[in-house]
Amino acid sequence: MRTDQIFARLEQEPERPSNRDVPRMSRTRTVLFGSAVWFYGAIVAAVFVSDHLVRLDWQVMLFRPYKQWPDLHAFLDYFVVLGQRGPTAVLVAAWLGWRSWRQRTLRPLLTLGVALLLLNITVGAVKYGLGRLGPHYATTVGSAEMWKGGDIFPSGHTANAVVTWGILAYLATTPRARRVLSVVAAVFALGVGATTVYLGTHWVSDVLLGWAAGLVVLLALPWFEPAIAWVEYWILTVRDRFSGGGALDPLPLPPVGAQSPLVTTRTGPPRQPAHELEPVGAGSARTAAAGPQAGRGTEPRPHHPPRPHTTRSERTPVTPTGSRRPPHSDRATRTAPLGPATQRGRAGG
Repeated sequence: MRTDQIFARLEQEPERPSNRDVPRMSRTRTVLFGSAVWFYGAIVAAVFVSDHLVRLDWQVMLFRPYKQWPDLHAFLDYFVVLGQRGPTAVLVAAWLGWRSWRQRTLRPLLTLGVALLLLNITVGAVKYGLGRLGPHYATTVGSAEMWKGGDIFPSGHTANAVVTWGILAYLATTPRARRVLSVVAAVFALGVGATTVYLGTHWVSDVLLGWAAGLVVLLALPWFEPAIAWVEYWILTVRDRFSGGGALDPLPLPPVGAQSPLVTTRTGPPRQPAHELEPVGAGSARTAAAGPQAGRGTEPRPHHPPRPHTTRSERTPVTPTGSRRPPHSDRATRTAPLGPATQRGRAGG
């Protein structure tokens, strides 16, 4: 079976009812969202107020996990790519693009776009606002390294792994798929965060805040579902307007004397030019010479030049042929003059 036949069959398949379920901000989700926000604020406060978390950051950094287990370095260098925004966004967007085409809706792609937009705004603002330096660029032992021009707090790799892979579980259409994808997203998010600590590119507090930032974005998505639905409706409306799939304007009337392009008056072969037609009677002579088996429809129809229009008084009186009246031998036509016997009979009557 060819690829175009497979795609044609997929296009004919209707949308499943489970694809229409849209998550709502339930009480459980609201509690989880509040807990994630509280955890986010607690991590930021612990870095500024308490020195316990900062001390843990320095202890793990000076331990240098990449030197303790060097055999894992090659594998984790590739594994950490699962948290980079570019490659993961392309992979997930390709999958959700197929889902959008399969389910006849733009919601999966729009939801991913909204999630990445929220992630870039919230994480990017905090990153550049606090300006924390990473472990490889730290200058003072025991310092939080804040407001020094860095951009690693919270961890972008970790937050992106939570959002990018978690969006698959968020858009799952069945409970089983949602559970499986939630486990996969958790493994990727935890693994990417731990890998950044192993490689020495992030502090432990960066990873904790990255997990919280990603959860906040994921848990807040149901509030943006009405906006996503409105954007989808607007995009489809614009598409139908430009592609002609929506309501069409009535066709303009053709000018007087012009023929409408939608009306066809000839069903036979196209009319030949006047200079290619034979004179009147030439076709009949050729048909008679060919014999009785020659088809009558093979010769071109003769073209008669336009005749001048005459008035009724100028026309020659002609007896109509095929009259319904029975023939009478003693009845003369009206156009012939009356004979003597007829005149005497009328005079005597």
